[in-house]
Formats: sequence, C-alpha cells, structure tokens
Amino acid sequence: MPDVLSAPLVVEFPFTRSLGPVQSAFLTGLRERTVLGVRTGDGKVLVPPVEYDPVTAEEIGDLVEVAATGTVTTWAWNPHPRRDQPLDTPFAWVLVRLDGADTALLHVLDAPGPEAVSTGMRVRVRWAEARTGAITDIACFEPYEGEPGGCAPHDGEFADPVTGIVTPARLDYTYSPGRAQSAYLEALAGRRVVGERCPSCRKVYVPPRGACPTCGVATDERVEVGSRGTVTTFCVVNIKAKNLDIEVPYVYAHIALDGADLALHARIGGIPYDQVRMGLRVEPVWAEGSRHPDHYRPTGEPDADYDAYKELV
Repeated sequence: MPDVLSAPLVVEFPFTRSLGPVQSAFLTGLRERTVLGVRTGDGKVLVPPVEYDPVTAEEIGDLVEVAATGTVTTWAWNPHPRRDQPLDTPFAWVLVRLDGADTALLHVLDAPGPEAVSTGMRVRVRWAEARTGAITDIACFEPYEGEPGGCAPHDGEFADPVTGIVTPARLDYTYSPGRAQSAYLEALAGRRVVGERCPSCRKVYVPPRGACPTCGVATDERVEVGSRGTVTTFCVVNIKAKNLDIEVPYVYAHIALDGADLALHARIGGIPYDQVRMGLRVEPVWAEGSRHPDHYRPTGEPDADYDAYKELV
C-alpha cells in the first residue's frame, strides 16, 4: 500500500458585488470618517446597516449618522494573528455597539493584552490613514474615556460614492487525498491510470474515491484502465484564471477513459476549441517531468458512437 499523500492547497478568488444605496452610503461614509446606520420601522438603528428590516422584511433606507464611539458588548482574545487580519500584533475581536445604535458591529480592538479588555468598556474608532470606502477604513477600535455621542439623520449623499467592492476570498488548507486517490496519483506518476472496482455493481471508478458512490460499499480491487478515452460533455472557458498560463478560450471536458465507468475532467488541447465535440476520442499529453497529464488531445480515431458513452454523460 502506498503512503497516503498530502500537500498544501490554496483556493482563492475575488468576489465582486455592486452596492445598493444603503451599502453605498455606509462604505462611502467610512471613507469620509462617518459611520451610518439605518432606522427600522420600530425606531431601532442598525449598524452596520441592512437594506431590509430583519423583522418585517420591509425595505428600509432611513439613514442615521451614529457616533464613532461605543461600548464593547462581548469579546474574544486573538493571541496569534493570521495573514491579512486587521492587526499584526495580538488583539481582541469585539462586538461594539456604537453610541446611537441598537446593534453591534464586529471589528478588532487594539489592546496590550486580554487583561485590558472587558465587556462594557468604552472604545472609539481609529481611522485608517488611507481610506477607500471599505470596512478596513476603520483600522481598529481603541480604548476611550470620553462621553457618549448621539445620532442624527443623514441624507447619505457624498461626492464620488462607492458603488461596488471586490472582496478576496481565500482558503489555505492541507489536502490529503486518502488511500484510493494516493494510489491513483502514484500510478499517474508512472504514466499509468488505476481505478477501483466496486465489489457489488462491478463498476470501475477513475479517479477512485475508496467507496462506490452508487452502492456505498468500500472499494479496494485496483484495476488499470486505458489512458485513452471519449469526451462525453464539455464547456468552453472564456474567462482567464489568475496564475493559469492558458490562453482563452479553451475547453474543459468530461472524459470517459476506456474501461472506466466514471468520467474524469481535463483540459482539451491540440484542436481549436470550436471543434471539440461529444464522442471525440482523446489521449493524454504529458509535460516533461510532470506527475500527471497536462491535457488531452485528439487521437485521430473515429468519434465514438453515442450509445457507447451515453450512460456517462
């Protein structure tokens, strides 16, 4: 049995959204050192503001300026800040009910240690030096001994309002493929394709998962299948991915390898994207020194008959 593999993996993408009038006013206000909330039908002031009343679901837009000071309602100490967190020194995560608001805002408190933080302590906003219209325009909160502030109506009008934001989403973790996929990857390094057969339905799964998705029973009988296969379905990719050196448009396809009962997905190359079709016979292309195929290309064989792969579409 091969050793179970593991490797660091990063999933990252930018999330882009447009802003309605309420969120636009809130983020533009932060850029201008102004904190806005929204008043609901029963008179409560919500900070951060929302576009619909959480109780009645009615649309709301009555903006209110609240103070940049407030009270900590609860907190948790973070002794080991991670990458891209607001502060690079130990800090407290805090919920702060700003003066004039009825709800609490989640942010961070710059404090020398957990002994300096308590529920009910007074704090104020420390503004970032460079502000762009984002929640990070509040650099953090800091202890404050002054008097409470109040709130006042606000028309939400600012010059050059922020109308959209881009939020990077990223997940760093260590991926372990398990026994079945480790064996599959080790075989690929030797330019062989190995799947596993279900002891009940006798289907061969490539790549293997260690269990049959149909019968729910464990699989351990290894079966070597052919490296060639048939395109069962495909899509044309028109958006270039970050850090991927492939020119668009290109094609990703589901490929049923000869002898397998499950299609895997891979990129199709060596043919114009608009000539890729269902039934196309393909074979793997290995980059020098690579442990897995770089892409699949046409074999030159006649297209497979639809009946030969229709169960795998």
